[in-house]
Amino acid sequence: MWPFSKRESIAGSGILQGYTDWHCHLLPGVDDGARTMEESLHVLSSYEQLGIREVWLTPHVMEDYPNTTEELKSRFRVLQAAYSGPLTLHLASENMLDHLFEERLQTDDLLPLGPDGRYLLVETSYYNPPYGLHALLQKICKKGYIPVLAHPERYLYMERKDYEQLRQLNISFQLNLPSLVGAYGPDAKRKAEWLLKNNYYRFSGTDTHRLGTWGHIVQIRQMPKSSITEKLFQ
Repeated sequence: MWPFSKRESIAGSGILQGYTDWHCHLLPGVDDGARTMEESLHVLSSYEQLGIREVWLTPHVMEDYPNTTEELKSRFRVLQAAYSGPLTLHLASENMLDHLFEERLQTDDLLPLGPDGRYLLVETSYYNPPYGLHALLQKICKKGYIPVLAHPERYLYMERKDYEQLRQLNISFQLNLPSLVGAYGPDAKRKAEWLLKNNYYRFSGTDTHRLGTWGHIVQIRQMPKSSITEKLFQ
């Protein structure tokens, strides 16, 4: 168990002190995340109180939200101008593996993750994989990127053998922290605990969309210790 009382909030525990959130939807008005600048700034203020240090804004890029790279960069500059706090903000994207993504990949019209631009945050439908998933991931690798599969614990069609096959392809994984407290149901929690125990995760994030979804992070009371402090909260 964590070395603090079950009744103590994560804000009081200091667990997120210095944390980098690698996945959230706080760029306002571009997807199903924060709707307004005021909402984005409010959540970022909560991040400050928890001791978070860096935030990677990863808006959706998909057929339902066909955000262009230039549009997202422009919106990001507006947010940077409005935000005056201590957080370091970065822009990337969460890319649905659909036809739009394949078009963007061909032209390198992408917003990669990480300071050196090596990683590409990708997702699939929760219910079914895209046709030729492994081949598409290998195309990403041939382009010089390392695919990072967002919240793999949430994909209903994936089980251990699927994760094992993906790791053999050198695919990285990103944990949604709320999965560890059952925010997406017991199945996602079970998978997240197994993936964490077996060292599958390279990144973690809150996947915060709006004020209403932020509560899962603020109210975390207990999680399996298993070296999380070294692997996730660094």
